[in-house]
Amino acid sequence: MPDGAQTTPLWDLPKPKPAARKPQARKGQQKAAAVDPIARIVVDVPLAHLDRTFDYQVPDKLDADAVPGARVRVRFAGQLVDGFLIERAATTEHTGRLAFLERVTSSERVLDPRLAALARTVAERYGGTMIDVLRLAIPPRHAKTEAEPARPRAEVKAVPSESGWARYQRGAAFLEALRGNRQAHAVWQALPGEDWPRRLAEAAAVVAAGGRGAVLVVPDQRDLARVHAACAELAGEDAVVGLSADLGPAERYRRWLAVARGSAPIVVGTRATMFAPVHDPGLFVVWDDGDDLHVDPHMPYPQVRDVLILRAHAEKASMLVAGFARTAEAQLLVESGWAHPVLASREELRRAVPRVTPVGEDFDVARDEAARVARLPSVAFEAARQALSGGAPVLVQVPRRGYVPALACAQCRAPAHCRRCAGPLALTGSGAPSCRWCGAPEGGFRCNSCGSQRMRAMVVGSKRTAEELGRAFPGFAVRTSGAQEVLATVPGKPALVVCTPGAEPVAEGGYGAALLLDGWALLGRQDLRAAEETLRRWMAAAALVRPGAAGGRIVVGAEAGLTPVQALVRWDPAWHAERELAERRELGFPPAVRMASLEGTPEAVGALLDELSLPESGEVLGPVPLGEMDDEGRTERERALVRVPRADGRALAATLATAQARRVARKEAEPVRIQLDPQALI
Repeated sequence: MPDGAQTTPLWDLPKPKPAARKPQARKGQQKAAAVDPIARIVVDVPLAHLDRTFDYQVPDKLDADAVPGARVRVRFAGQLVDGFLIERAATTEHTGRLAFLERVTSSERVLDPRLAALARTVAERYGGTMIDVLRLAIPPRHAKTEAEPARPRAEVKAVPSESGWARYQRGAAFLEALRGNRQAHAVWQALPGEDWPRRLAEAAAVVAAGGRGAVLVVPDQRDLARVHAACAELAGEDAVVGLSADLGPAERYRRWLAVARGSAPIVVGTRATMFAPVHDPGLFVVWDDGDDLHVDPHMPYPQVRDVLILRAHAEKASMLVAGFARTAEAQLLVESGWAHPVLASREELRRAVPRVTPVGEDFDVARDEAARVARLPSVAFEAARQALSGGAPVLVQVPRRGYVPALACAQCRAPAHCRRCAGPLALTGSGAPSCRWCGAPEGGFRCNSCGSQRMRAMVVGSKRTAEELGRAFPGFAVRTSGAQEVLATVPGKPALVVCTPGAEPVAEGGYGAALLLDGWALLGRQDLRAAEETLRRWMAAAALVRPGAAGGRIVVGAEAGLTPVQALVRWDPAWHAERELAERRELGFPPAVRMASLEGTPEAVGALLDELSLPESGEVLGPVPLGEMDDEGRTERERALVRVPRADGRALAATLATAQARRVARKEAEPVRIQLDPQALI
């Protein structure tokens, strides 16, 4: 070292800076997918204010399985919940940190875009949430069934005969439109004795032969079995799938997957089938749309006919509303021009209908002791005796027992209505008549039909028992069909078949006579649809009777001058539906208007009404108490009705949905049950 040089200790020298290292992901940290890393999820949380999609990140390990329509599991509010993946996206509007999908439960596409759009539309129509609709539309998953391979689409090549539809005006034209894949909407009134399952199967087979799908919805399991058998006969077993709630979880999911995967072009089923994801649907059918089984009892309470109409409009498909009778809602479709009636000519009708004999409620049974024992009018007893001696069974339709505190005019027996809102009058706990809708007391009643000022209570008649009929007709078998055991068919042998409305079995060769007893028990019910429902049940039973030329007779226990009785005698349900719709327009009843029912505690209903932002056309009726009141005049539950013109129906549904969401967000303790277009308004 040179002299004079200074040395620096090694520990004082500057240390070299380490080379910069690339940041490395921590062990176990997830990486987002490279393409469309955002998944929009509908979470299965039954809260109205959460009725929207939520964005999550898709980890790269789940990129292939996280397909639109798949079932997923996500962490929501600290809990793992189920959900459906609606779509994948490249960006998100969320400014915070997004959580990752926890897992893909199943990559099966159970929620296609059309079904998702339908669920949203139905939720908006009924003021509900999308997840509520999806619970009704998509059955629970069954993993083992889902792993089964999909079978190819069944081909339908046979074209059925059109001779059955040729009996009806516009019937052949309707089938021709289906064959040409042209959109056509119809309201069909079937003739009595018609093999209606065969006619529906012919329409479905024509659509399936053209390469499109068909959805047929019927009220109950008995109708399902008949329609399924008819469709299988025409189109083949592989082309038809039957869906119903009584299937086990595995079989139900297997059949639903066959529809979703496009294996079967024709699906037949009960209520939930209205959401069946058939590929390229060309025809939607609802049989007997007035049956209350077509209304789902779960939120948001959709009705089969209305949901299928929404689907037909969205899918550019045909719609067929079919039955022996016609509802006011079906009549509205005809009068608006949306659908065309498919009716038989009067000549065809005369050849098919049985002979109808109405009798009043004050029967003359003194001439025959056996008729007195059976509580039958003499004309009904004679009709039954002739049918039995001719070797044919006899159908006896009787209503259930009970008492309804309904009021009617004492002279003409027309239902008594409120002067303020046209609601039904009934007896209250104090004994004074008042409205069951708005609660207004009625002190000066005057009948709109005859002007009488007197009212009477309508008592539901007692049920005729099988034992009484057995004593009146010794030597003949007596069979019953009702709630405990509903018969599907009975042999064409002499027998008495006693049933409640809706449980009538089909007789081989048809019944020789039908006794529709205690008409006032049905007509006197406190229900907006009492007359319509009575005629529907009468016609369903009468359609099982042989034609009048073959000796078929019907005896109906009601006054001949009543509108439903006249419609039955002339077999003209369209005339009755036209009158019914006109009266509802005048009184402001559905379907001329849209109406919502709000049920809950008095405090909850009152609070909800206070925060509703109704359209200017909105009208609130009530609230009125539900059930009996205590000694202090208080009730545990009340109900209010809100009605608007049909044009404001969507605005009413949106207002109710918004108000319900606010209540849920505030965690209100008392719930309010909201139902739009309820079947029962009383």
